[in-house]
Amino acid sequence: MGEELKLLVRTSSPYTLRIVWALKLKGLEYDTVYEEHSLAYESSLLLEEINSPIHKNLPVLLIHGGKLIAEPLVILEYIDEVWKQNPLLPQDPYQRAVARFWVKFAEDKVLPSTKNAFVWGDMREEAIGKALDNWKLLEEELKGKRFFGGESVGIVDIVVGWIAFSLTAMEEMVGPRLVTQERFPLLSKWIAEFSSAPIISENWPSVDQIRRRFYESHPLPQTQPQAEFHDYNYEHARFEAYK
Repeated sequence: MGEELKLLVRTSSPYTLRIVWALKLKGLEYDTVYEEHSLAYESSLLLEEINSPIHKNLPVLLIHGGKLIAEPLVILEYIDEVWKQNPLLPQDPYQRAVARFWVKFAEDKVLPSTKNAFVWGDMREEAIGKALDNWKLLEEELKGKRFFGGESVGIVDIVVGWIAFSLTAMEEMVGPRLVTQERFPLLSKWIAEFSSAPIISENWPSVDQIRRRFYESHPLPQTQPQAEFHDYNYEHARFEAYK
């Protein structure tokens, strides 16, 4: 399709990485827009929709042919439905349903429990236990697979991918290590495979950028290590990974 494709990045959110990876995997050309005033020449109806109460606080939006698509997971499925090359979801209806289940599991279970595992407090030990239980389920899902999507990167890999790398940054900053080779050999191998895939490795920010973006998008209760981290200025590299 020759219609103009734009990615509106409002905040330095890790969610944007998912969309970038999907667009790159599809081999699509697109423009990245960081400031809404750069869209001044768009139709008044589109600008009104972009700034509507339901859309104005979303970290990333996709504009395709003058039409707005919102919410990162919805954008991923839209990209996969419109551009059929290098499919992100399986073609088989049952396998597609399974993939959507693991996407929801990653969003609703893995991400919150992983975040909570790095918050200092009386409940931290329990939170770490829940996080490990969830990562164990992901480990079991990888049995006999190279990627969650089989032999190629799919939508589950994209969704779990940035969680795994945000996890690495948090482990380095706060501790403890959750995903180790001894505890999760399949997940560890998957992380190595995923991170070395050309499209992923060529479009991945530094650990410092990951830290900054993760805490901007998903603020955690303040911890001493986190407070020390926020004292350091990473603003100069705020959007570099999304160009």
